[in-house]
Amino acid sequence: MKRIILVGWLMLAHVLTYAQEQSVWNGKKCAVALTYDDALPVHLDHVVPVLDSLGLKATFYLSGYFPGFANNITRWKSVAANGHELANHTLFHPCAGDRPGREWVKPANDLSTYTVQRMTDEMKMTNILLKTLDGKTARTFAYPCGDTKIGDVDYYKTIAGDFVAARGTKSEMHTINRIDFAEIGSYAINGESGEQLIDLVKKAQASNSVLVFLFHGVGGGHSLNVALAEHNKLVRYLNQHTADIWVAPFIDIAQYAKAHQSKSK
Repeated sequence: MKRIILVGWLMLAHVLTYAQEQSVWNGKKCAVALTYDDALPVHLDHVVPVLDSLGLKATFYLSGYFPGFANNITRWKSVAANGHELANHTLFHPCAGDRPGREWVKPANDLSTYTVQRMTDEMKMTNILLKTLDGKTARTFAYPCGDTKIGDVDYYKTIAGDFVAARGTKSEMHTINRIDFAEIGSYAINGESGEQLIDLVKKAQASNSVLVFLFHGVGGGHSLNVALAEHNKLVRYLNQHTADIWVAPFIDIAQYAKAHQSKSK
């Protein structure tokens, strides 16, 4: 009888553990962050209205020098006031120009000629700039062009204390205990169909992972682009499956995962 009771308790513990693993993301099977880079006017014109109509909140990585930011200060304030995240993509969006295919990088914004101090100063100033819009101090960062180093130095690590987490560009999704907050992977979208985007979400659901989408153009506005209709298929799917999918700003997901990892230690 004791053996039967013990086996029963072990089976129950296994079932409870499995159930917890299946709902680890704020009670949902997976987490999805919709992130949009470079302060493009199409984000304000095309993306924000559809997200707001569905009650979904996203993250917008802004660079202060881009016209889409400078010419729309009041609109970006409204985006923040409505619950979306304004996040740090540096002031001048420096990318390493010393590699193949980077001939378009302007010498003044060539990360390969930056010092680490110059980059960290630029990141700190962007945090101050964003605070004037939303009043917040907690912030996330996205590496321009996915470049993480200046010379041999991982520059984010020198200023990591100023941020909750950083978004990279590696196409990968991880479970909650395997996240590297200095470089959370993302899927850069360029020309995919709505069905392909939804398939990524289904993989995250099946693996109990966090999935980060990286959008630039949506219905135009950038050479890296997704058709508006295909983008909207994705967000409608997310809205229809909120029982299983936690859709939240990148910062909320990172903070939640950090707290979970701290409890697990």
